[in-house]
Amino acid sequence: MEAGVGGPTRAEIGDRTLRNDRWWLTPLITFTVFSAFVVYATFRAFWGKYYFSEPYLSPFYSPCLSDCVEGASDFGQPFKGFPLSAALIILVFPLGFRMTCYYYRKSYYRAFWLSPPACGVAEPHGSYSGETRFPLLIQNVHRWFWYAAVVVGLILTYDVFLAFGPAEGESDGIHMGLGTLILLINVVFIWLYTLGCHSCRHIMGGRLRHFSKHPVRYKLWTWISKLNGNHARYAWLSLFSVALADFYVWMVAAGHFTDPRFF
Repeated sequence: MEAGVGGPTRAEIGDRTLRNDRWWLTPLITFTVFSAFVVYATFRAFWGKYYFSEPYLSPFYSPCLSDCVEGASDFGQPFKGFPLSAALIILVFPLGFRMTCYYYRKSYYRAFWLSPPACGVAEPHGSYSGETRFPLLIQNVHRWFWYAAVVVGLILTYDVFLAFGPAEGESDGIHMGLGTLILLINVVFIWLYTLGCHSCRHIMGGRLRHFSKHPVRYKLWTWISKLNGNHARYAWLSLFSVALADFYVWMVAAGHFTDPRFF
């Protein structure tokens, strides 16, 4: 074998690994959870139903830019007549951001491609060219997807402000329901994950030669560095929160659950 732990510069060990712990547990959990999310997100994205219940809009469909149900479109419908679900227009940007994320790369390389499945465990592939060839060459556009993710984050934040508005049948004023809290928690995790990105950290201060000459960017860099240390945690939390937010809007919009209003 010419790759992984069997590479020419590594010790020649005949066994696949000398580890005696449950090293396979982490990639197995990652594979299961990611697969479940992909199945759920794909179903919801193509379904095109039950994504809006005033004043809540599913994050999978925000912004809704094609043929949306009444009240769901806050930025017009420039793609009116789009033959597929409105979610397919916008989901490519947050999905592209996550698929090219440094943490997610590590996770699905190990869990799906077994390259390698864990530290100190030989991978089944005979060679590895890195991210220098197609399709992995596309991973280098991660920074551009980060810019798009910031725009999506701002729109989701706007949705939270709208979620403090009255629902159908309520009087004008500020209102808050369980859905408001769920959308708020989701957008907080989305921002923690987005701002903790390695690309964001590099943009803020990665190319500075003298931090003393850029005190504001240095302070931002230190804050983002702290978020970056928990980037994997926020990646998981935001993955769960965005699925939960969509599921909640689905249940309310379909009439399976009545949104409790606190005030």
